[in-house]
Amino acid sequence: MKFNKYLLTLTGAFALILVLAGCGNQSAQKSGTQMAKNQTVNISTDSEISTLDTAKASDSGSLTPLYQISEGIYRLGPKSKVENALATSTKVSNDGLTYTFKLRTNDKWNNGQPVVANDFVYGWRRVVNPKTAAGYSYLFEGLKNYSAIQKNKLSPNKLGVSAPNKSTLVVHLSHPVLYFKLLLAFPTFFPQQESAVKKYGNRYGTSSATTAYNGPFELADWNGTSDTWTMKKNPNYWDKKSVKLDKLKFQVVKTPSTGLSLYQQNKLDVVTLSGEEVPSYKNRPEFKKFVGGSTIYLEMNQKRVKALKNVKIRQALSQIINKQALATQVLRDGSTAPKGFVSTNFFQNPKTGADFASDAYEKSGVAYNQSQAKKLWAAGLKQTGVKKLHLSLLSDDTDQSKKTTQYLQSQFNKLPGLSITIHNVPTKSKLSRSTSGDFDLVVSSWGADFADPINFLDLMTKSNPTNNGHWTNSQYDRYIEASKTTDANNRTKRYADLVNAEKVLMKDQGVIPLYQPATTQLWRTNIHGFVWNPAGMSNGYKGLYVTK
Repeated sequence: MKFNKYLLTLTGAFALILVLAGCGNQSAQKSGTQMAKNQTVNISTDSEISTLDTAKASDSGSLTPLYQISEGIYRLGPKSKVENALATSTKVSNDGLTYTFKLRTNDKWNNGQPVVANDFVYGWRRVVNPKTAAGYSYLFEGLKNYSAIQKNKLSPNKLGVSAPNKSTLVVHLSHPVLYFKLLLAFPTFFPQQESAVKKYGNRYGTSSATTAYNGPFELADWNGTSDTWTMKKNPNYWDKKSVKLDKLKFQVVKTPSTGLSLYQQNKLDVVTLSGEEVPSYKNRPEFKKFVGGSTIYLEMNQKRVKALKNVKIRQALSQIINKQALATQVLRDGSTAPKGFVSTNFFQNPKTGADFASDAYEKSGVAYNQSQAKKLWAAGLKQTGVKKLHLSLLSDDTDQSKKTTQYLQSQFNKLPGLSITIHNVPTKSKLSRSTSGDFDLVVSSWGADFADPINFLDLMTKSNPTNNGHWTNSQYDRYIEASKTTDANNRTKRYADLVNAEKVLMKDQGVIPLYQPATTQLWRTNIHGFVWNPAGMSNGYKGLYVTK
């Protein structure tokens, strides 16, 4: 998913899993502590909410709150264990193509109406409907008839999902999907209340008052542009006994130093540190570091800038950037230089156990070589018939994003004839401009939705709506297609397809990996029950509680 540095993104083979403590009053009693009377936690975030429409949300600033106020078939527990949420049982056919879920009958929407199986059917059909223009619709491609629906050859009503009765959901896949259960813990697969969506129309999901909820918390005080909002315990939630918090209060904080000051004033309980602040706090008990499952990269708009179609130009832009220096000297927050587009510590070779990023490593795609970059640049300009090039560089307006764009500008200025204009804008604006193609270069971020390389590599296929730079490569697309079809059930061949695809992407410099981020935070030591996973919905707030 598109994410900000506060998002800690489902699962990875070597991933760090942090569980600050157990969940609930029983855990507090076992540890000999007592529950605090005030069950409120104040959390900072650097991103505004873009939308609360699960069909349209595609960034962490929206998906993270949706995960707290919504409920799907499954939820992720510690170590990314798939746990039943609305599902009470799951039956999978021998060929892996049919899933039958029995659902709870005691969960309700915030207007008191029961959540039923048809709410999933409606929500999923709405996501895959091309008219919705859902950024995450491609996650449904394993469902029967998805491709034909996307090509407007079939109605969304033909999607492979049905509700024989109020508590039974049946899903038909077109081919086996090894990670399907992980997908069902992701908000895009959560139910939607048809009456609420139709009642509010284009206003649905644009405020807390125009959104339907069925999860652990309800959202209040969000008007669509608010930089503060509150989540309150949902009295209609089926598992409300497990929710100990009364309130979660969020505040948008763009600058870490501001967040740290608010933390020191006891106005915030969870804040993210900048690289400059880490040395002073890394040995303190409230210091936490989260790594894995995400990548920051640069997209180059080949549709808008003709020169960026030239591979030598793209390679020059990549090789003029010292990624190691960016991570360790500029950011200084534990971030690391990338090995490729797919992050490290995320997925293993099924035969050898090697890290995917090591197997797929293509040095030229992430190397720093200033002299070679200048040669490539000169050759690229000659091939395109251009002597000078002016490019805009788009990114968020957070402190870390500003540091990144300023550093990139200083590196790009080393290429003769290249000038850069920086545009640091609010996340919501950046996402909108990126999606519409209103950029030359854009710093993008991806936090994995599930622990499989395909979740990264799918982004760069020709038809993927998240491929905002419009890079295309037919060989790349063939490898990705084989991993989903002819080789889908052969783990070794499928793995080789994905490794080869990554190598093609890096050799052709379809994107420029910049760094693999780390998030360093301070958490009050009396806050317990947080579950983090490096891929997907990483922030599990349902079990939070405060002790004295």
